[in-house]
Amino acid sequence: MGQQQLLLIVLSVIIVGIAVVVGINMFNDQAASSNLDAVTEDLVNLASRAQQHYRRPTAMGGGGGSFSLLTNNAAGLAYLTTQPTNENGTYSIKTAGNGTTVVIQGVGSEDGDGDGTNVTAEVGVWADSVSVSIVNR
Repeated sequence: MGQQQLLLIVLSVIIVGIAVVVGINMFNDQAASSNLDAVTEDLVNLASRAQQHYRRPTAMGGGGGSFSLLTNNAAGLAYLTTQPTNENGTYSIKTAGNGTTVVIQGVGSEDGDGDGTNVTAEVGVWADSVSVSIVNR
């Protein structure tokens, strides 16, 4: 009887250990997924600001029908936001704007797939549409 009880205790400890590991993995996956969602939401907001910039007349500090002022440096990003970093991630202009398009990139604060690269998304912005793509989960 003592040997059977010892076997049940060992089996219980193994099952609880596996449950804890699975729970931790699920939590980490959810954190990365939430971070990717937040980065994507921020990118859509920046895309909206880029479209506003596109439509605003140059006399009022806008692009006057062009994305060309949105360069891939701090000066270009300053047209869209004063804080390119927040708790969700860091944002930059990946491909400098031209007359018709600009590409904005967001790098999150979580590494979703354990490859050493944080979650990353991009949004392509045109005058009348946006296109979000996930670069790294």
